[in-house]
Amino acid sequence: MADGTLADTYVAAIQHDLADLPSEATRVGVVRKPAPWFHAAVDENVPELGPPADLLEEVRTAEDDLNMQGLCDEGAHNAAWDRVDFGERYREHLEESADAQAALEALEGRLADGESLALVCYENTEKKRCHRTILRDRLESAMSD
Repeated sequence: MADGTLADTYVAAIQHDLADLPSEATRVGVVRKPAPWFHAAVDENVPELGPPADLLEEVRTAEDDLNMQGLCDEGAHNAAWDRVDFGERYREHLEESADAQAALEALEGRLADGESLALVCYENTEKKRCHRTILRDRLESAMSD
């Protein structure tokens, strides 16, 4: 059996019919605390793959500080990522959290069984950095092993 495909998008793209996703893809939310309306755009949510709450709070605090210094929203968001070393810390979360590892293994198994998946969160990655791209890279790497 062939591996499934892996795509990703953000929730507003789904809501406004802008997402270019395979029609058969299961939409998998990967947010820690989804807003009530988020569930209508996805088939399921896997909160274990969202960034840890403390890391999200550090990014928000840094982002607010950078906004106050005059950076635009996207610039502040991306600079906050660097300030708190978000990428490395999120990768560590994926490797060190037993819950995240179990969730990753489950998605890897579904892809290996031929299911197509689309990862969904809030950020438009054309403008802002997002954990979803790190997660997608991690799953694609596992698929190629």
